[in-house]
Amino acid sequence: MRRYGVPMQEVQEAQEVLRARNMSCAMPGEHGVTAVFQGLSISLGRGEIVDLVGPSGSGKSSLLTALARLNPHAAGELTFEGRPAAEFAPQQWRRRVAYLPQKPTLIGDSVGEAIRLPWTLAVRKEAESSVKARFGKRGSHAGPDAGALLPDGRIRGLLDAVGCSDVDLSRPVHDLSGGQAARVSLARTLLTRPTVLLADEVDAGLDDDNARLVADVLAEAAGHGMTVVRIRHRPPDGRASRILRLADGVLSDVTGLAGASDMGGGVADGVADGVTGGAVGAGVARDAMTGEVL
Repeated sequence: MRRYGVPMQEVQEAQEVLRARNMSCAMPGEHGVTAVFQGLSISLGRGEIVDLVGPSGSGKSSLLTALARLNPHAAGELTFEGRPAAEFAPQQWRRRVAYLPQKPTLIGDSVGEAIRLPWTLAVRKEAESSVKARFGKRGSHAGPDAGALLPDGRIRGLLDAVGCSDVDLSRPVHDLSGGQAARVSLARTLLTRPTVLLADEVDAGLDDDNARLVADVLAEAAGHGMTVVRIRHRPPDGRASRILRLADGVLSDVTGLAGASDMGGGVADGVADGVTGGAVGAGVARDAMTGEVL
């Protein structure tokens, strides 16, 4: 069987990219503050694919947004490649640790324009900085545009790979289906080449064929060193080196356990032996950080 991402026996030897310690999240509500989770810790290695599963409402999205420093209700200690999060400006962190929401936001008149938005903003910022440095004021600057930095061919190739060969770059974004918009957003994020990709149900609502295409693209990205965390409600697909389950405020490693995918609060039966990459301690629920048996 083909293996994707980093096999479990290699994860411990892989370079640690992102570490979170004592993460907590408390949400304010009508009846006071409710703790979503507290004291959670996780370590992610370079090129690793980790699936995050658990019942709806258990805090999976809250955890990913906390790792991306996008959750104002979360707190904890974060390090990137050994450096504390405080050493990174929020924008610097998010270029390295990208969060892909379940409901994407595409800004622009066309698919091509929406995908190029990060490059358009970067070019504009660089141009303004250059002019200000030279003349002490803002003004026009002749330099590369977003189209030159991100040619149509690169965009087209990735859209085709995720099953959007029928989506033209000139197509209005409001004409996209939910599944198409999610994959266009995925393509845009992958093209920015983050070190860590936090994908919130990127394959939700896709048919099996398109879900496989998305999984293949993410596996290829992991093969080139990108760390990928996927929130999923599908049965294990063989790409993940680890499966972590968040439920009742507890994050546990359930790699290799039958029913690990937790389909909407239930379980998925029939997880094949070896599907999750040959985890150490398969069949035993372990703490996601320490590996201790729960």
